[in-house]
Amino acid sequence: MATRILPAVGDADAVRSLTTLLSQLPDAEPVAPVADSTQLVDTLARLAAESVDELPEVVVVHERIGPVPALELIREVALRFPAVGVILVTSDPGPGLFQAAMDYGARGLVALPLGYEELASRVQAVAQWSVGVRRHLGSGGDVFTGAGGTVVTVSGAKGGVGTTLTAIQLALAAQASGRPTALLDMDLQAGDVASFLDVQFRRSVADLAAITDLSPRVLADAVFRHDSGLALLLAPGEGERGEEVTDRAARQIVGALRQRYEVVVIDCGAQLGGAGAAAVEMADTALLVTTPDVVAVRGAKRAVRMWDRLQIRKAEETTVVVNRHTRGTEIQPQLIQRITGTAIAGTAVPANFKELQGAVDAGRVHALDSRSTVKQALWALAGELGLVSAPEEARKSHGRLRGDRGSASFRRRKDGAG
Repeated sequence: MATRILPAVGDADAVRSLTTLLSQLPDAEPVAPVADSTQLVDTLARLAAESVDELPEVVVVHERIGPVPALELIREVALRFPAVGVILVTSDPGPGLFQAAMDYGARGLVALPLGYEELASRVQAVAQWSVGVRRHLGSGGDVFTGAGGTVVTVSGAKGGVGTTLTAIQLALAAQASGRPTALLDMDLQAGDVASFLDVQFRRSVADLAAITDLSPRVLADAVFRHDSGLALLLAPGEGERGEEVTDRAARQIVGALRQRYEVVVIDCGAQLGGAGAAAVEMADTALLVTTPDVVAVRGAKRAVRMWDRLQIRKAEETTVVVNRHTRGTEIQPQLIQRITGTAIAGTAVPANFKELQGAVDAGRVHALDSRSTVKQALWALAGELGLVSAPEEARKSHGRLRGDRGSASFRRRKDGAG
């Protein structure tokens, strides 16, 4: 059987050298190389969505791949696609790097300059390991779910646009539909998820930052189980501890959550740090919340351009959610879409803070009345994003809409808000 090998190399000369050698290996089937970490993860996720059998047996990662460092990329691939064997190509094949690469999930290491014998030996061994893993699991293909759970990040164009409320309601909708859901507060210095849900907590995401092996037990110890069923991983109560959560730690934490929960919703706040950037880059869906006013829309455009410059997220891969929408405002969703160059959510959230004020002040946004037009819009958005397994059942389980008249009025409000 041919061994499918996917090279991940950013340097043009290294690409030519590596692909030439790979093509000479017996029973090797090199596939088109990818030039950066984002392209690699996207390619693997697309193949895994078709079938686990479509994944290559071996991925070869060059040490100068970017923008995500090689070791961090190896960890992400190992977590998200555990049946794929990864080989690191490096100019520093010393014992220190070898141990680090193994700790991050690599199955082999090859020294530069490349030699045929060493490369052939490593590829063969890693391919056999990959095939053995798949054979051992046999029909248990459910173990390998490709990208694991769905990760959605919610970021704000600026402070006060409704980012946290949006994240919470999306998570509640997913949980109510029967999908195990985690809500991660990655607004590390000013996170308000705990306040919105009136939670007193002892452990936070900062307590996981220094742990290199996030076992299910360690993760469970840090998670707060809310009455709604949500698994909460909260921002530290002391804002200065947010600096402990590096982009490396964020990748590991998000990767661990997506392996344990079907849906992971992340509140990234309005300030972009290394941890938040890593989360946005890893997300299956990246939402950017704005309100229909000049200052917020400018903030959204600024954020989209910065994400693109930093190679975190392309504009067309970002979805803007319009909050506090009214029919009479001059700035409508279609205009925001043209200004930012992003996709726009089909569901706009109406402006009705009076519905929210009591629940927000009491820290009980999870108990928001199901007749609330804001809640209905946000749960409809969850359905639009595919976060709920059965949208109608989700609404019923959290409080029934009253009869056909209520459903019709909901549709009219939704249509009017869009």
